[in-house]
Amino acid sequence: MCSCMVWRVSTTVAPAPQAAPATAAPPRRRTRVLALPEARWALVSLVAFLLALPLDLGSAPAWTYGPLYAVAYAAGGWEPALEGLRALREKTLDVDLLMIVAALGAAAIGQVLDGALLIVIFATSGALEALATARTADSVRGLLDLAPTTATRVRDGAEETVPTADLAVGDLVLVRPGERIGADGAVVEGSGEVDQATITGESLPVLKRPGDDVFAGTLNGTGALRVRVGRDPADSVIARIVTLVEEASRTKAPTQLFIEKIEQRYSVGVVAATLAVFGIPLAFGADLTDALLRAMTFMIVASPCAVVLATMPPLLSAIANAGRHGVLVKSAVAMERLGEIDTAALDKTGTLTEGTPEVTAVTPVAGAGADEDALLALAAAAEHPSEHPLARAIVAAARARGLRTAPADDFTAAPGRGVTAVIDGRTVHVGRADTPEGAETTVRVTRDGTLLGTLALTDRLRADAAEATTRLTALTGTAPALLTGDHAAAAARVADATGITDVRAGLLPEDKVEAVRERERAGRKVLFVGDGVNDAPALAAAHAGVAMGRAGSDLALETADAVVVRDELTAVPAVVRLSRRARRLVVQNLVVAGVFITVLVLWDLIGHLPLPLGVAGHEGSTVLVGLNGLRLLRESAWRAE
Repeated sequence: MCSCMVWRVSTTVAPAPQAAPATAAPPRRRTRVLALPEARWALVSLVAFLLALPLDLGSAPAWTYGPLYAVAYAAGGWEPALEGLRALREKTLDVDLLMIVAALGAAAIGQVLDGALLIVIFATSGALEALATARTADSVRGLLDLAPTTATRVRDGAEETVPTADLAVGDLVLVRPGERIGADGAVVEGSGEVDQATITGESLPVLKRPGDDVFAGTLNGTGALRVRVGRDPADSVIARIVTLVEEASRTKAPTQLFIEKIEQRYSVGVVAATLAVFGIPLAFGADLTDALLRAMTFMIVASPCAVVLATMPPLLSAIANAGRHGVLVKSAVAMERLGEIDTAALDKTGTLTEGTPEVTAVTPVAGAGADEDALLALAAAAEHPSEHPLARAIVAAARARGLRTAPADDFTAAPGRGVTAVIDGRTVHVGRADTPEGAETTVRVTRDGTLLGTLALTDRLRADAAEATTRLTALTGTAPALLTGDHAAAAARVADATGITDVRAGLLPEDKVEAVRERERAGRKVLFVGDGVNDAPALAAAHAGVAMGRAGSDLALETADAVVVRDELTAVPAVVRLSRRARRLVVQNLVVAGVFITVLVLWDLIGHLPLPLGVAGHEGSTVLVGLNGLRLLRESAWRAE
């Protein structure tokens, strides 16, 4: 009896609880493996099996390893057996129960080791499923922690700290520098730069003035803001992201491997046929032992071991090969889905770009007394004490040129206006120019009120972005779409550099989901590639989702079907191509397995198939399809074009 494997993967996300009070986003608690009962039972089964195995193979007395095998059977098999019986009570028969019966049948004819191994594989598969589900639920709950649970409400000039859940539409909230905004609303007083990458994916903080909208969970910079609550906290954008992830995950949950789609009919057929092979000859006077032996032989050769293993080795080999090249594909189901996609959609910030600004141009004003190096060094000296992303980019550019920066005195930072410092006795001001919709961010540098020049900064495009989009176009037959929360000019710059023509900018998370579903409704199977919290709903809604790992949020990494650990965008088309090769091998293996099963079953029914020969034929087909699937472990499988 072969060690058949049934890979059971659930993508259902457990409902997230209401947001719990927190003044800042605490570290997300991850479910520990041994906290799950499925994992503990699987561990007991595995340990018992590993203790029994050397005793069995070493020809020790049966009483030394028999009880250990019994523990392995009981610990790993009781739960799938119980689930199978519950399904049977609902008048359905699944592979779980069939495999348990097969394992017990193997033990009954002396194949105790094979049956125990089958049980261990089942238990381990169930534990992995439970862990994946728990980790995804952890991420959804952790997302709610982004929104603070207390806020400073202002009434009649007096300030009071209240739970954000108690805020109502129309309340006035004070958001101090460094605090997270507690509710969606609009600024009525003050100005400052707000980091809202979690919602829109924008790479730089956004200047907020009176009349501008702000979102719960985003981080205020250096200026104090008074915000009028415009939406109930339970209906905030961050809360809607959670809902979108849950709904999208429930929609994808029914997805199964090919073999699981036919398991119900196949299981019923095998059980019914086995009973017939046993009962009919017995009714006509056949010997009980002969009838039982023929029935057991039939059940062994007809069991779906070779069919299951025809599916799994190619997919698991592809997963292992992808892992060696920096792509973590989370399951066989995910690997299968990647090969089915026929169109792609990409996020911008952190996906096609690196998510960090860089200085792209230094333009001194003619006759102002500063060349490029002097202008950049002066700006870097003034920005050195600042923690703003633009300041870090300017300082990094000066260091890359090997420029010396003078010490800065009397440093001050004004939200939305830039920084001012005294350098070599003269006042230097560095501030963003009033061009928020430009494809580039322009910074003005003045000294004692005189404009010395400007610096241009843009989000750095990934070196392999254009190549990746070209390869995805070749694989799917259509150019990828660009879906981003950033403004249109920035999106257009990236699209021009990568050859993308379908561009949608200024999208909130629900807009990205709708863009994905629009394509799904048109009959397309969409691959979405993203990295941020704002991308998580689209990652969950897409037919297959891939997250960029280096800067990816916890929620995006847990929601995606695959994670690009090394942050190489060209790995995305490579893993899609590898998945398609795996699917072709699966078809080959299913043909081989089907031929073997058909021949052995007919031999047993029409003639007399000896049990050892039946086991040998069944095991031989299993080994053959297994070795064929292992071809995808080779380096050439990843590199093949």
